Amino acid sequence: MNPNQPHNLPPAYFDEVYRANSDPWNFETSPYEHEKYRATLAALPRPGYQRAFEIGCSLGVLTAQLAPRCQELLAIDVAEAALAKARQRCQAFPHVQFRRMQVPAEFPTGQFDLILVSEVGYYWDEPTLRQAANAIFEALTPGGQLLLVHWTPPVHDYPLTGEEVHALFLEYTQPGGPARHLLHQRQPTYRLDLLEKKSA
Repeated sequence: MNPNQPHNLPPAYFDEVYRANSDPWNFETSPYEHEKYRATLAALPRPGYQRAFEIGCSLGVLTAQLAPRCQELLAIDVAEAALAKARQRCQAFPHVQFRRMQVPAEFPTGQFDLILVSEVGYYWDEPTLRQAANAIFEALTPGGQLLLVHWTPPVHDYPLTGEEVHALFLEYTQPGGPARHLLHQRQPTYRLDLLEKKSA
């Protein structure tokens, strides 16, 4: 990873993006995104999860599809404009809670048996990503699962690539690490990896 990489993208970056376009990544309309959401949900091996945490929920398009498989779901984002639309989209799911929160500087309390990091890891620089990864594995229950999904081509203003994000998380699956690697899928422009925290 590049030691001269730029710092984290701040919340103001995303506020400006949503001011310019209410759906800047076409989450609501893109066939590509919809197919990726289908693959994301299909990669989850369990029919249901007790308490899930989605980091970077944006407009809540994936949140609404994940909600029926969770007893509790906490979804966060740094952009209030995105959260407002996500709350509206998921108002039929009272067990879904939305918060404006910036991981890893802020992190929810309690344990989760599913954490989803989809299209968000490359917004952090490497030290911050590692802090986030440590917090994520600490928050997972034994046997809890972490699902990673990221665009892989480089983006000029992102601190990391999706490949670098997944490579860092996969370090935790090395011998003696806290996790095992359950699933890897690669498409032309994104990759998906499912990790599981080892039981004590």
